[in-house]
Amino acid sequence: MTPPKSTPAPTDTPTAPGPAGSETPVLGVIVGNRDFFPDALVSEARRDIESVFKDMEIEPVWVTEEETKLGGVESHADARRCAERFAQNRDRILGIVVVLPNFGDEKGVMDAVSLADLNVPILVQACPDDPEQLDPGKRRDAFCGKISVCNNLVQRGIPFSLTRAHTLDLKSPVFRRELAQFLGVCRVVRGLRGLRIGAVGARPVAFNTVRYSEKLLQRAGIGVQTVDLSEILAAAEQVAPDSEAVGATIEAFRGYAPVAGVPADKLVQMARLDIALRQWMREANVQATAIQCWTSLQSNWGCNICTSMSMMSEGFVPSACEVDVTGVLTMYAMQLAAGSPSALVDWNNNYGDDPEKCVLFHCGNWAKSFQPDGRVANAPILGTTLGVENTYGAMEGRTPASPLTYARLTTDDCRGVIRAYVGEGTLTDDPLKTFGNRAVAQVPELPALLRYVCRNGFEHHVAMTMSHSAAALEEAFATYFGWDVYCHHRYDSET
Repeated sequence: MTPPKSTPAPTDTPTAPGPAGSETPVLGVIVGNRDFFPDALVSEARRDIESVFKDMEIEPVWVTEEETKLGGVESHADARRCAERFAQNRDRILGIVVVLPNFGDEKGVMDAVSLADLNVPILVQACPDDPEQLDPGKRRDAFCGKISVCNNLVQRGIPFSLTRAHTLDLKSPVFRRELAQFLGVCRVVRGLRGLRIGAVGARPVAFNTVRYSEKLLQRAGIGVQTVDLSEILAAAEQVAPDSEAVGATIEAFRGYAPVAGVPADKLVQMARLDIALRQWMREANVQATAIQCWTSLQSNWGCNICTSMSMMSEGFVPSACEVDVTGVLTMYAMQLAAGSPSALVDWNNNYGDDPEKCVLFHCGNWAKSFQPDGRVANAPILGTTLGVENTYGAMEGRTPASPLTYARLTTDDCRGVIRAYVGEGTLTDDPLKTFGNRAVAQVPELPALLRYVCRNGFEHHVAMTMSHSAAALEEAFATYFGWDVYCHHRYDSET
């Protein structure tokens, strides 16, 4: 690792992904057609999907009405034109939406998808018939055509997603919600393919729970780049305490959260460490980190790195403690699904005798979104053995009431598979007298979930977002990566 040479902005991490919606999403669109159905249905569907995409600020990539009959895909020639258009936009298209205003031509749809070979998520939609208009001039038969399209995709081994209702009106609010969820699936799939995670230091010796398989992750397209903590500390030592970069980083800390009570020399140490870590992240081109946050840091450098980790997670470059690589992998997927920062937490305490509530806790690196009134403090638990004076840099703050999605990915080395659980609940405003980063969670049938976690050997860490986005995670993990997924509870599944 080369020593830091420049004076980058303290939050300069070039590989950081932006929040969902920061760039206009692009979806390929295939409008299926079969020539003996009414032409007006295809033209109507194109207008409807164009209007929906405009309202949702989605850019469509599709053949025009001049290039194929009505802008639909029916023949092999149509499929070739559509595939060429998709291929020209390969790096931009997040997913494909197949729209069936009528029965459609299943072979035309399959050929377009196969020839384009984008390997992106696919959503298959079918327009509903009006029972009062089933005469030859009005009927669609998309109900039946959707089954044929899916049959052909299965024959070719192409994974796809379905709307919850077999047929769904393009103009309905439900379709817009499902399209938004599909975009979350697309972001997760694209984001995890080729992801590079930085494992900084060795896991704490007592934490067998965070062991994982690099080989299984690599097979899924996820790389792990390791670095010894001593290299980061050596680079931090080379950062001059009175440098411009240190001053700028301390100002970034002050702008991020109150630092009153943190000794000046500890702010300097925190800044030097932050600069060295970000330098290595740029060189290694990693998009997430799992860090040996104790006890070597406190013993050899005299501060916590939690504030830096919090700032990175807030900036969509998630950072997990205790070298929990699959934990930060889960964080990364969750921020993509939700479009908001994620955090790694402990399933930590019961909440009185309420069986569906518990306390979520960590000693201080949650993104600021989870602690709007958070401040930079120290870590009292670590301080009992390491000295409180060596733990400045931990964040302290309470998470307010909000929606909750929780999830966990793990590598099951013995079975050679990657497994996950996902679910939804709420974060509450129930009283909670403690320190660190903390929240009270309410999860339907929590005892059953915890039994599942224990019996299946999942870690004590779980990731969370302030959203209800479990459906997108479940779909991405199971359909497009082929991972075993247990969904404990989703609110949308109740309706």
